[in-house]
Amino acid sequence: MENQVLIDKFSAEFAAIQQSLNGKSESPFNNVRKAAMAQFERLGFPTPRHEEWKYSNLKKSLASDYNYHVESKLNENDVKSVPLPNLHGNVLYFVNGIYKAEYSEIVTPTDKLKIMTFKEAQAEIPEILEAHFSKHVDSENEAFSALNTALANDGVVVYIADNQTLEEPIIMRMLGDVTTENVGAIVRNLIIVGQNAEVKVAEAYRTMGEKASFTNAVTEIHVGKDARVDYYKVQNENDFSTHVGTTQVYQEDRSYFYAATFTINGGFVRNNLNIILDGEHIETFMYGLYIPNENQHVDNHSVVDHRKPNSVSNELYKGILMDKSTGVFNGKIFVREDAQKTNAYQNCRNVIVSKDATMNTKPQLEIWADDVKCSHGTTTGQLNDEAIFYMQSRGIPKDEAIRLQLLAFAEDVVSKIKIDTIHEYLEGLIIEKLGE
Repeated sequence: MENQVLIDKFSAEFAAIQQSLNGKSESPFNNVRKAAMAQFERLGFPTPRHEEWKYSNLKKSLASDYNYHVESKLNENDVKSVPLPNLHGNVLYFVNGIYKAEYSEIVTPTDKLKIMTFKEAQAEIPEILEAHFSKHVDSENEAFSALNTALANDGVVVYIADNQTLEEPIIMRMLGDVTTENVGAIVRNLIIVGQNAEVKVAEAYRTMGEKASFTNAVTEIHVGKDARVDYYKVQNENDFSTHVGTTQVYQEDRSYFYAATFTINGGFVRNNLNIILDGEHIETFMYGLYIPNENQHVDNHSVVDHRKPNSVSNELYKGILMDKSTGVFNGKIFVREDAQKTNAYQNCRNVIVSKDATMNTKPQLEIWADDVKCSHGTTTGQLNDEAIFYMQSRGIPKDEAIRLQLLAFAEDVVSKIKIDTIHEYLEGLIIEKLGE
């Protein structure tokens, strides 16, 4: 098995954790982790021989040496100086995957919102943790999800009570301190949104320093009946970062979920967005924008699983690929036999700016119901030369004409952002990236 030394390292770490648990080693929570570790050891790390990783090779990233669970020497001022969307709300800081409660700012009352570590959740809400932790994450087939489940120590459980509307968003600021060494982070967050509750959640990933990082992140989101969730993921890490992230969403009757994923920078990025629509009259919207340049690699995988009738999903991803970058999009829609009256749409559109850039797309649609409206499609092409020439004829330099066209192309996704501060922040990042 490839990377056996690294697999053995994680196995030894897991064994050390188990020895420290004493009487909690047979708890339901820990039994889930033990099963996940055993599965990870069977699976090993994926290679391009695995169909789901056909276009994404992690060999170089896995060959590097990372120190995991590193306590950063950055102080609170250092952490809060990192430019991120200036949002007022419940701000949770994570450094090298470790939750920093002492830096975090929780403004919503505890009767509406509870935020706790997994250790605290095991003591305070064990029945809720048991009901939701790793119930839908695919640890049977996904090695990184299995490893993350086994070593889930440093993230948080977020619990929003029934019938609560959170006026202030929850912002998770994920910082990697790679100023002095290569750092690995395994972070797990579980977000449980009660019935008829409403919340906005944002995850922002940044690195500080020029060393390499490896992030294995899993965020589980349970959306209760009649609940509404807006979710943003913004990635702006350095060129030596590797990010493998999974967002696993489960929706109940009449719920609403909106996701927007923006990959501005990162050496190797793999985003898995998996959504289960397990109820009627559900609405799901997914938007994505990725702008790799140089030798960057961005891989977006999405799965939308319609299990019940009368629901709608709509997905739009856009990519702008420059230099020698590589993009991957694999979108799957499943419509189960019971999911009659389903409307499901998927679209991926890409612009190749350089002749050396590569885009791989694989849209998939599997339908077992007969009364549905579904479509999927993907396009990859270059900019319109006639439009560029027209803009030049009106006195606009060619480079500026190209940049304006790319900004207009991205606007379809950027315009969907509902939080003004995130909208302004991302517009600035995109303009800066396209101006390079």
